[in-house]
Amino acid sequence: MLPIALNACRIALCIGFVGTHTVMGSTPPRERGVTHDRALQLPKMFGDGMVVQRNAPIAVWGWAAPRTRVSVTMAGHSAASTADTSGQWRVALKPLPAGGPYTIAIVAGMDRVTIHDVLVGDVWVASGQSNMEFQVRQAKNAPQEVASAHDPQLRQFKVPTSWSFTPERDVAGGAWTRADSAHVGAFTAVGYFFARDLRRTERVPIGIINTNWGGSAIETWMSREAHHLGDSAWRSLVDGQQSRTARARDALQQRIGSLPTIDSGMVGGKAVWAEPSFDDRGWATMPVPAYWEGNGYEGMDGVAWYRTTFTLSAEELAGAVTLEMSAIDDDDVTWVNGVEVGRTVGYNVPRRYVASASALRAGENVLVVRVTDNGGGGGINGGVILRTAATGVARSLAGTWKFKVAVVSFNPDGQQINKVPAVVYNSMIHPLLPYPVKGVIWYQGESNANDMAQASAYRGQFASLIASWRQTWRHGNETMPFLWVQLPNYGAPDAAPPALSPWATQRESMSAALALPATGQAVAIDVGEAGNIHPLNKQDVGARLALVARRVAYHAPVLASGPVLRKQTVNGARIVLSFDNIGGGLVSHCDCGALGEFAVAGS
Repeated sequence: MLPIALNACRIALCIGFVGTHTVMGSTPPRERGVTHDRALQLPKMFGDGMVVQRNAPIAVWGWAAPRTRVSVTMAGHSAASTADTSGQWRVALKPLPAGGPYTIAIVAGMDRVTIHDVLVGDVWVASGQSNMEFQVRQAKNAPQEVASAHDPQLRQFKVPTSWSFTPERDVAGGAWTRADSAHVGAFTAVGYFFARDLRRTERVPIGIINTNWGGSAIETWMSREAHHLGDSAWRSLVDGQQSRTARARDALQQRIGSLPTIDSGMVGGKAVWAEPSFDDRGWATMPVPAYWEGNGYEGMDGVAWYRTTFTLSAEELAGAVTLEMSAIDDDDVTWVNGVEVGRTVGYNVPRRYVASASALRAGENVLVVRVTDNGGGGGINGGVILRTAATGVARSLAGTWKFKVAVVSFNPDGQQINKVPAVVYNSMIHPLLPYPVKGVIWYQGESNANDMAQASAYRGQFASLIASWRQTWRHGNETMPFLWVQLPNYGAPDAAPPALSPWATQRESMSAALALPATGQAVAIDVGEAGNIHPLNKQDVGARLALVARRVAYHAPVLASGPVLRKQTVNGARIVLSFDNIGGGLVSHCDCGALGEFAVAGS
């Protein structure tokens, strides 16, 4: 779903804080960012509306003609440097308290760049996979959240998805945007709600560096050094990725034959595969909800059609029918009995389509969904609910649907490259390292909880990631706050305790990192959704992270965690559990009498 992020970023460049850089000198004005006639260049992080970290040296760097003297001025403070033989230069301005707006003026020879509307506050990195990438416009109560956003001192820089086999000097693009109704819809939802709460308590400007990639594994966010990979091992990984690409393509061809590039379901603009009389007996099947990658179509992007049926009684036919689909990756068009009832662009956006009584019939009705996947996971991956107006009855349409691949835009890099060690780190983290930040919030782990081996290995990987980022960010700050979201509840509750659970093991692997200094964890076990791996309630997640940040990063005496088991004591036929972080005392919200969800292991 994510190659479109590059296009989205290009749009952001047009609507963000751009176009007000001042160029001065004896030559005609030259726009910032034009490389053919200017030697002075800055990283894309440096632009109008940027937020820099308070109470820390303000790092400014870039590129100029070799041996050119470069001077930088901000808030009455100046620093100078000389570009080396490769043109690189760097200065550090004196730390400033929270405040602004300021301007930063950079002069190199005849070139001058002025950056406007610079705030000094706290900068937080928001990283991980799709639950951190998940946008405000997709979250619970999105219209109200977008309409009420009007905080010019809360800003985001979105790093486009990209990858590289070697460390890059700059990110692929991006622009700083304010948290207002015109822009906040594209903010990371968890990051925005986290920062919004901190703005209320800390009362300083907050900048979010939003750098994440849906479906990414933790390995790709760790540097080659953190993996202890030598040249031969690194070459082996590169070759292995190319081999996996070839195998995935071959497997898909063996399953469906030649890979179609034209959608046969659409003929002259008419959706022939949506007709209720269409014969789909030769189609394959697909479970709903599910990603198609996990059901025999690994690495496939493109277009696929889904068909199923539902029955209506004469009583139910008296009114309209509402179709609720909680998540589709990425876009859809939906028909009932050949009549289009709705279409939506955007992955994980809740759908609510109404089929009028005129489109319905007593007895069997045909529901058809055409899904377009642009990259990453694809398919109907959330619950599908049918709600009849006449009776108010809601029923699930989850189950086995008919399935047909219409177009394959085989893009294994989009699906697999964000799981290859170090390549995303090289492009989406390494260029940011000189930029001082307050700390990191992290929401990732679903891609490392597919089996017990992955979930167990995450313990060491997560600790290594935290340590390596701290060693390289802000010149080795071993106490840079690092906060994360533990994986939420997902899937149907277990009827009996499983012997092994990758998701539970992965949660324990995350919790083990609490042994490191200046770390914190937001527990989300109660705010997930059984049928949606991207739960919509990101407000509570952000609020819990903000509480953790207040305790870990701002040293406020707040209760930032729910109850945590401290010990167990066996006393005959009784086991006594003792908890920390109990606040005013333990309570149960269960109205079932006795507490459930407990299991005793061993004799």
